[in-house]
Amino acid sequence: MAILFTGIKQLLTFAGDNAPRAGAAMRETGLVKNAAVLVENGIIAAAGSGAAVARHRLAKKAKKIAVGGVCLPGFVDSHTHAVFAEPRLKDFSMRTAGASYQEIKAAGGGILASIGAVRRQPLGAMAAQLAARAGRFLECGTTTMEVKSGYGLSLESELKMLRAVRAAAELTPLEMLPTLLAAHSVPPEFAGDAQKYLDHIVAEVLPRVAAEKLAVFADIFCEKGYFTPEQATGYLKAAAGLGFRPKVHSEQLSNYGGTRAGIAAGAISADHADHVYAEDIAAMREAGTIAALLPASNFYLGLVKYPPARELIAEGVPVALATDFNPGTCPCWNMQFVLSAACTHCGMTPEETLCAATVNGAWALGLGGRLGAVVPGMQADLAFFNADDYRELCYYFGANQCVMTVKKGKIVYRKP
Repeated sequence: MAILFTGIKQLLTFAGDNAPRAGAAMRETGLVKNAAVLVENGIIAAAGSGAAVARHRLAKKAKKIAVGGVCLPGFVDSHTHAVFAEPRLKDFSMRTAGASYQEIKAAGGGILASIGAVRRQPLGAMAAQLAARAGRFLECGTTTMEVKSGYGLSLESELKMLRAVRAAAELTPLEMLPTLLAAHSVPPEFAGDAQKYLDHIVAEVLPRVAAEKLAVFADIFCEKGYFTPEQATGYLKAAAGLGFRPKVHSEQLSNYGGTRAGIAAGAISADHADHVYAEDIAAMREAGTIAALLPASNFYLGLVKYPPARELIAEGVPVALATDFNPGTCPCWNMQFVLSAACTHCGMTPEETLCAATVNGAWALGLGGRLGAVVPGMQADLAFFNADDYRELCYYFGANQCVMTVKKGKIVYRKP
């Protein structure tokens, strides 16, 4: 049966080119007032003014749901580390006492702190935990997210994490795209030999993950003390040869060359981008690489430096926003907070942030032809908010304004 969502005060359709949005196009929301959305078989049949949609041939017999408020595409969170066994509360205490990222790592914290817990956790418990977390994303209006491995750092534990994503996908309507991030850090058993560990991933881990079709993307943390730009390019090219789409963690802590290393391997997105220089930005624009910015991380870490969103947008680089949800540097699953942080700390406009969290988030996962806009033929992934004006989503922070989430045409969350 078709469903007709009526009484929408403001609908943001993001109608436009079937491509990542850049520059001024990031401010074009496709706003329609007094709107409606008609859905059939999980696909948007019509979207626009209430009067126009009511004339559609399916509207008369459709089940009508009066919703009010603001409607936009469900958020697409293109960068999360949502599989982990335990929160890193010791790291948090150390950080609040003034310890740096490097000092926490030296004390056995950081990425390495999560290894033991992940390696011990049974697959079933891991999947159930991820499915429970997925419910929190859905409550906040996120309908699709990327999920990275990278806290196992051994063949069996990395496979376990990705299998847990697959198992959790059967337990939640949230759409999850898995990423292999075995190249997150060098595990203790490799005694700091990054190249030896990468050789191990290429020889042992990548082929197994490819054989089981456990991941869509391959990612690497390119940073001083982790993996070099040369290693990143070589590794991502090897992964691409096995069918993985490359992504890269780059320029998070310093300008190290990771962004251009990822571009050289065909990375779909360069994530963090806090310390990109003009030449990095130019390379991203030329390659069509999306900059996935993660300002909630910077906020949580108490950093003064934020990604240069204004420069990226001015130079024509498509910008996406994501939570970076993880146990160590960003325990935040609410994309609404990310919108606020991007406005107040990165100088983005409300329109740009909403584009970055929907359309461009979808393109950062290679899903822009199916998700991220409310136009006929697109998947019916919708989020409804208790607001009179879409700018309220960025203006208010610290609470969840989402009242209903729709995935593939089905209501998967409704505020009691």
